[in-house]
Amino acid sequence: MPRWRWLLAQLTRRLWVRATLIGAMGVLAAILAAVVERYIPWDMPTKIGAEAVDSLLSILASSMLTVTTFSLSVMVTAYGSVTGNVTPRATRLLIEDRPTQNVLSTFVGSFLFGIVGLIVLKTGAYGDRGRVVLYIVTIAVIVLVVVSLLRWIDHLTRLGRVGETTDRVEEATREAIEARLREPFLGAAPLRDPKRDIPASYVPVRAEIIGYVQNIDVPALSRMCEERKTEIFVNAVPGTFVYPHTPLAWVARAGKADETDAYCAEVCDTFAIGDQRSFDQDPRFGLAVLSEVALRAMSPAVNDSGTAIDVIGRMTRLLSLWAEGDGDDEERKPRYPSVRVPSLATSDLFEDAFMLVARDGAGLIEVQLRLQKSLLALSRLGGEDFRAAARRQSQLAMERASKALALEGDRKRLREILTQETPKRPRGKRK
Repeated sequence: MPRWRWLLAQLTRRLWVRATLIGAMGVLAAILAAVVERYIPWDMPTKIGAEAVDSLLSILASSMLTVTTFSLSVMVTAYGSVTGNVTPRATRLLIEDRPTQNVLSTFVGSFLFGIVGLIVLKTGAYGDRGRVVLYIVTIAVIVLVVVSLLRWIDHLTRLGRVGETTDRVEEATREAIEARLREPFLGAAPLRDPKRDIPASYVPVRAEIIGYVQNIDVPALSRMCEERKTEIFVNAVPGTFVYPHTPLAWVARAGKADETDAYCAEVCDTFAIGDQRSFDQDPRFGLAVLSEVALRAMSPAVNDSGTAIDVIGRMTRLLSLWAEGDGDDEERKPRYPSVRVPSLATSDLFEDAFMLVARDGAGLIEVQLRLQKSLLALSRLGGEDFRAAARRQSQLAMERASKALALEGDRKRLREILTQETPKRPRGKRK
């Protein structure tokens, strides 16, 4: 993703940005009501007294301040609930929740509209027609507030719940997987074997700070390659933890040492590195967060195996989506052929999803049964690498369960699942 688009996406997810824009619209509406009357060529059929508009604006301003304060306290409580009952990594999704941001921004904008309207009204800037316009706009704002309140009440019934938060994590992970399936190498050409494909004369571009790669500006890297008639080999994909001297990429020497250093610094600037991982271009992070939800549910303090089973089902759906696009990257023509990017390893996706769940749920037969059934289903999908990764996780989970389960009957039930054969497809043409 280009750096400017990524920065714009990060900026628009901030609550203060949305609240500022809608608040500015409220202020602008109150001011325009005093200016627009000179452009109305006809007389209004009625007149509105200043007292009528004053009372409405006073009620609007005072009530919106109270509602906004109450809504913020509810949001903070929901964030704390998600941090304690789900996982702290899912809190960002609630902070970036668009319905919540829209409602709070509407409340703030209505409050500013009421305050500014009262101030301008007290100065006598509104004429007869201006007060009518202000009255109409005030009624429209009240209708908008009522609609927002009704949506907010419905939204509050789900905000911060375990199921609702898990839905958000699954949806964010699904979007990241679909984006990676559309562009398996971020629009670049594949880097299959770094040891063999990268020329020995290339020099590494090393990270300067400690953090996680959040975004790579592949179009900018492609422009650099076109200018220098060379290639760039990326090493650190989004989600990679980097530290000083970690190779972000390998580039060709630019001539003198100073020119090479400047070229490496230019390449390094295309990598956005932050303190936390992001859901956007990192499907592994979403699977890891879902795994954390299951681990928290199986902890002795929560003891909620049902949530862990639900999470296993969600991860099975997500990985089955990955299986549908497994192997399609060979047929895709890269948009930026001069840039080479490594692919996501399917085995890493399975480890992020199931390894820790199998470890912490080794002694829970209900979790192990669902885990083995899910892995059995996944072992029948995708390519050979995908099926091998599913069988590998199934084997590891069985080894852990064999040592943790006390009853031989439980171990026998798990072995029966492992011995199930893949059903044969009926012969004949598909309809």
